[in-house]
Amino acid sequence: MTSDKILLDHGSGGRISHHLTADLLLPLFTNEFLSPLNDGAILDLNGDRFAFSTDTFVVDPIFFPGGDIGDLAVNGTVNDVAMCGAEPMYVSMGLILEEGFPMGNLKTILASMKKAVEQAGVLLVTGDTKVVPKGAADKIFINTSGIGAINPQVRVGSDQARAGDKIIINGSMADHGMAVMAQREGLRFDTAIKSDTAALNHLVRKILANPRAVHVLRDPTRGGVGTALNEIAMQSGAGIKLFESALPVKPEVAGICELLGFDPLYVANEGKLLAFVDSDAAEAVLAAMRNDPDGKDACIIGEVVADHPGKVYMETRIGGHRIVDMLSGEQLPRIC
Repeated sequence: MTSDKILLDHGSGGRISHHLTADLLLPLFTNEFLSPLNDGAILDLNGDRFAFSTDTFVVDPIFFPGGDIGDLAVNGTVNDVAMCGAEPMYVSMGLILEEGFPMGNLKTILASMKKAVEQAGVLLVTGDTKVVPKGAADKIFINTSGIGAINPQVRVGSDQARAGDKIIINGSMADHGMAVMAQREGLRFDTAIKSDTAALNHLVRKILANPRAVHVLRDPTRGGVGTALNEIAMQSGAGIKLFESALPVKPEVAGICELLGFDPLYVANEGKLLAFVDSDAAEAVLAAMRNDPDGKDACIIGEVVADHPGKVYMETRIGGHRIVDMLSGEQLPRIC
């Protein structure tokens, strides 16, 4: 790390955030459960495997088209557990409230959380509330943790990508980040842009119907698809090839990205996943995903290759190639 102070970039999920984890946190706390750096820890308890994950949400604004900080917190943790190949079961809730926060807003957020846990089919089983003086926090921060059981046949992880795997995404990129950005800046467009926040455990259940064919599951949140793929390439020691013509971005989202100078590959998603699937099973998995409301627009966007180990590159629309690097700075602070 080159800075002697914490920067917004340290929370980006990109290269600087990666260095904070690798250079400071991991050396202090390294162990067999933490070191793989998956979306959650995979724990072996008396022969049964469980996934455990925790996340803290500081999104600004707290209400945005398509969701709010409450359902975002539940869905984010449910998804992190599901990306470990687990069936999410229980979540916790920790609230940090600023003095003076409107009670009506809190009731709205809690109602969103209640709806989200019901839709995901999980139980909120424990929690905590703290209130800090006005100005010591920004309205409301929420921490959620989750735990779920893993089928013995499931073996997924960011280090499991294999040459020949097809890379599937369940829909369009950058919806969440651009929805939050537009709301934050008061931008108005002819077509409404909504966050894609959603719990994906029901979709994951369908993907894992053939568990041995699925090698990696990952939700590309902070840092977007580009950063998530770089992390998978590095952890697996594999090369990843993307097809630019296959990358799904809604026209209205592409428009605002172009207007504001953002690359959709690096914009946060909150209802999307990447599945690395054995090539022989890819079409069957794709068909199963398209039968789910959260996977109806699923498509293959790339493949794992033997060359360029640890790197991600893209075949452009005109037939050229370019490197897709990890996000190097903070495009959109407080996006989740």
